[in-house]
Amino acid sequence: MQVRVPENLSLMEKLNILSDAAKYDVACTSSGTERSNTGKGVGNCVDAGICHSFSADGRCISLLKILFTNECIYNCRYCLNRASNDVPRAAFTPQEVCDLTMGFYRRNYIEGLFLSSGILKSPSYTMELLYQTLYKLRHEYGFGGYIHVKAIPGADPRLIEATGYLADRMSVNLELPTAEGLRKLAPSKSRTRILTPMRQVQNRMEENRNELALYRSAPRFVPAGQSTQMIIGATPENDYQIVSVAESLYQKFALKRVFYSAFVRVNEDSMLPALPGGPPLLREHRLYQADWLLRYYGFRASELLTEDKPNFNVLLDPKCDWALRHLEQFPVEINRADYMTLLRVPGIGVRSAQRIVKARRLGNVDFPDLKRMGVVLKRALYFITCRGRTMYPIRIEEDYITRNLLNVKERLPFGMDGQVTYRQLSLFDDQNFSMPPGA
Repeated sequence: MQVRVPENLSLMEKLNILSDAAKYDVACTSSGTERSNTGKGVGNCVDAGICHSFSADGRCISLLKILFTNECIYNCRYCLNRASNDVPRAAFTPQEVCDLTMGFYRRNYIEGLFLSSGILKSPSYTMELLYQTLYKLRHEYGFGGYIHVKAIPGADPRLIEATGYLADRMSVNLELPTAEGLRKLAPSKSRTRILTPMRQVQNRMEENRNELALYRSAPRFVPAGQSTQMIIGATPENDYQIVSVAESLYQKFALKRVFYSAFVRVNEDSMLPALPGGPPLLREHRLYQADWLLRYYGFRASELLTEDKPNFNVLLDPKCDWALRHLEQFPVEINRADYMTLLRVPGIGVRSAQRIVKARRLGNVDFPDLKRMGVVLKRALYFITCRGRTMYPIRIEEDYITRNLLNVKERLPFGMDGQVTYRQLSLFDDQNFSMPPGA
């Protein structure tokens, strides 16, 4: 396919196009790796965030998030950058990405780089360009900050491996939850082709751990692990199918994260759903909550959902939804229940469960103690007892508890109130940060 990238664009014009084109890729967290600067380069990484700075809650902060190019030989129906779309095209050179990254980093604008790309000419050609970029950053500029890069399905495995020694995290987007959905909306891609580099990265990471156990000076391969992303709502899969796929990926590929991206209709295509209510953001939110239950709370996908009940109740968080369907396991006595049982109580998180187990070694725990430990009592009170008593007289009935839980306003992520515009903050945002008159 003929390359349509203009050759006369300025660096600023390219940055405008390619930073905006990267906004639909959400798989860009940065925690999980640590690298100290040797004193000869620029930047360092800490395992709670990126580079030399991180937030108290471990948030991913200040990434330069760009595509190397938005030119693409594929024609995925859901993608803004598909080959058939008439959109402005641009492509960086490895040197330009290095200049941007170092320039922004030195000005304290960013603390790491997230680099993805459309497919320019071929997967291997594109992967080689990404490798060249990372090699220049690491070895010519001495950049020691955080780098997350995409592994391109279909690229030469040797290029993927070489790039993995330069990156902190790699990701291969699953795109859609099932192979059937992929064949329908992205016929140029296949599930096998996507899973092959994912398996390669996993196997090389395991080998590298053994190497590091023997030789502390061995080079590190993708120290922050790998992740993936699924688009939610473009195909008719139910929540049970999506959560089951995520569970399988965690078990079989040892992924750090599975990201869920609510489908945004950016193309007019008869094969795509209309979505009159807009992108399914609340559904995406519930899937993230369920994902957390899989990773940290000991739940299995088959416990959260079944073929008879394949979708989450969007009005309740998944743990409350599960508890209401298993009231025979409640109430739980706080002073006797084991740690894993405490984790299944709505309103009790990992840290609060740990605090409960530790505190009750010194004496009985009561409701005021639970509040100080961070337990969300407005949800937990229906499912627990302290010294054999409930906090208030309540009925262990599904309808009664459901009505009361629905009266409790849940804190949802910003934009879940129906006022969202689906507009991502860009490097050149002037909507919310314009100068006041007369400034």
